[in-house]
Amino acid sequence: MAGIISENLSSILDRINRAARKAGRDPSEVTLVAVTKTVEPKKIKEAISGGVRVFGENYIQEAEEKIAKIKEKNIKWHFVGHLQKNKAKLAVEMFDLIHTVDSVELAAELNKRAKEPQDVLIEVNIGREKTKTGVDAEGAVKLARAMSELENLKLKGLMTIPPFFEEPEMSRPYFVMLRRLAERINKERIPRVFLHELSMGMSNDFEVAIEEGATLIRVGTAIFGPREKKASKTA
Repeated sequence: MAGIISENLSSILDRINRAARKAGRDPSEVTLVAVTKTVEPKKIKEAISGGVRVFGENYIQEAEEKIAKIKEKNIKWHFVGHLQKNKAKLAVEMFDLIHTVDSVELAAELNKRAKEPQDVLIEVNIGREKTKTGVDAEGAVKLARAMSELENLKLKGLMTIPPFFEEPEMSRPYFVMLRRLAERINKERIPRVFLHELSMGMSNDFEVAIEEGATLIRVGTAIFGPREKKASKTA
């Protein structure tokens, strides 16, 4: 299995490089976030050996168990799942970046619980899907304004999960919309807000996302293989 993960990583890094260069970008502008939902610590350690330095978790409880087992100082943990307010205290203690702030109430709770500035992204439901969390474009602008007044939060950018398509090219308009939304918010010159991170693109479409400006791509199954089915947990 170590060989498979290593081979997968090598292929993904090559694809990142090619996609970035195709778009005239420096590949170092793109951070691979290896999403480890349901992935056992042994495989995470194999990915660390393969050079991965940033890992994304969807569930607080599952992440807490893994971080305790792995105890690796030179890696970063990002939270990429839906975050409930009652888990805000744990989230700011465990994660370097929270991708999924989707309400003023959650932002306020994170601000209250953070003992030092916490890096965060606003989650945007760019496809306005009823089954997904996140704010719409206008909501993102309002949330950015509100978050500018929260001293313990550092708003770094936007995150989205577009509708799923078998054909990656179909995701492109959604990635363009997120990039343009970030540009629009930056033009408003909101105090303490400058968005330079775009968390978009997953195993199926990360190359298209990179071509449209992604700085964080969240890749799980392309590294670790199909996920094991587990009982659902709340985050």
